[in-house]
Amino acid sequence: MAESELTTIARPYARAAFSQGLDEASGLANWSRMLGMLSAAIQDDAVRSTLENPLLTRAQQSELVIEIMGDELSEQGRNFVTVLTENGRISLMATISEIFELLKANHEKTMDVEVTSAYEVSDEDGNKLSEALKSRLQRDVNLTASVDSALIGGIVVRTEDTVIDNSVRGKLDRLAQVLN
Repeated sequence: MAESELTTIARPYARAAFSQGLDEASGLANWSRMLGMLSAAIQDDAVRSTLENPLLTRAQQSELVIEIMGDELSEQGRNFVTVLTENGRISLMATISEIFELLKANHEKTMDVEVTSAYEVSDEDGNKLSEALKSRLQRDVNLTASVDSALIGGIVVRTEDTVIDNSVRGKLDRLAQVLN
C-alpha cells in the first residue's frame, strides 16, 4: 500500500486517540507515551512476525499486544489496541503515532526541527537559530542538531514537511542538475 493510503487509513485512529487525550488531564502526554511504546513494540521483528502468523486470531493478536505492554496501557489504551486489531490495523501503529504527534504539536504550538550541519553547531548558534525559527514559524521550537561532514559547509533544516537545504553539497547538486 502507498504511504498516502496508509496515512489516510491511520488518520481517523490518530484523531480518535488525540480526541481522547484532550478529554483527560495530561492525556496528550499519556497518549503520546502509549502510542510511542506501542509503535516500538509493533515494529519489533519478533512481535511483528508473531502478529503476522495467519493462525493467530485478531482477539489473540490483541491479547498478545496488551500482554506485551502490561501496565503501560491505560484502559482506553487497551480498548484502542482491541479496536485496531479487530479492524486489522495494528500494523499501522507507527503511522498512527506519527500523525498523533503532529496533531499534538499543532495543538501545543510546538515544532520539532532537525538541523544538520557540516560542523558542530555551538550552543550560541543553536539558540540564535532556534529563536529565528520560533519567530518565523510562530511556534516553540525543539531543535536537535547533528553533524554530516559530507555537506562540506552550510546547514540543512528539516521540519515536519519542509526541508531548507543551504549546504554547499546541496548547492553543488542543484548546479549539476542545471548543467545537465
